[in-house]
Amino acid sequence: MSQFFQIHPVNPQARLIRRAVEIIESGGLIVYPTDSCYAFGCQIGNKRAMERIAQIRKINDKHNFTLLCRDLSDISIYAKVNNAAYRVLKSLTPGPYTFVMLATREVPRRLQNPKRKTIGIRIPDNAICMALLEELGQPLMSSTLILADEVLPETDPDEIREKLERLVDLVVDGGNCGFEPTSVLQFDELGEISVTRTGRGDVSFADQ
Repeated sequence: MSQFFQIHPVNPQARLIRRAVEIIESGGLIVYPTDSCYAFGCQIGNKRAMERIAQIRKINDKHNFTLLCRDLSDISIYAKVNNAAYRVLKSLTPGPYTFVMLATREVPRRLQNPKRKTIGIRIPDNAICMALLEELGQPLMSSTLILADEVLPETDPDEIREKLERLVDLVVDGGNCGFEPTSVLQFDELGEISVTRTGRGDVSFADQ
C-alpha cells in the first residue's frame, strides 16, 4: 500500500518533501506533479524502479526516460550543451519543455536512446518538483504518468491513488496540474532545433 502526501503546490511542506526524498533514496517509486502533468519518479539508475514503470505503463526497453534537473549546471553534467543550445535552454527554463540532447558519460546507458545516444532533460516550473530536486541533490528520473491503453496522462490525485496505490510507494497530491505533456525539442550536434512534440510549451519560435 503506497503512502499519500498532500503537499502544498506553492509552499511545499519541508517535512513531507524530506520524507518523499527518503522514499526515493531507499529505492522507491513515486508519483508527483509537474508543470505539465503528473509523472513517475525515481532515483537515477534505479533499474528496479524503471522496470516497475515499464510494467505499469506496458512500455518496452526503447522508452525514453527524462531527467528532471534543478538548473542549467545540472543539465551540463548529463547532456552535451554547446553555446547555441545553452542560449535556448536559458530562455525556455524553467518551463514545460523536454530537451532531447546527446548524453554525456554520466548518463547510465540504459537511460539513453539506444541508437542516437540521447537523453531527455528538463527543468520544471513547479515548486514541488524543485523542492524535491533540491532535497535530493541530483536529477530525478522521470516518465509521464500515462497508464497502459490510455492516451492522456492522469490528472486527479485521488484517482491516481486508487489506481496505483499497490503499484507505487508514494503518491504526492499537488492538486490538478493538467494533462498536457511537455513540448519536446530535439537538438542536433550543431544546436539546431526540431520540434518532435507540441505540448504545453510554446514552440512558435521554432518556426521562425
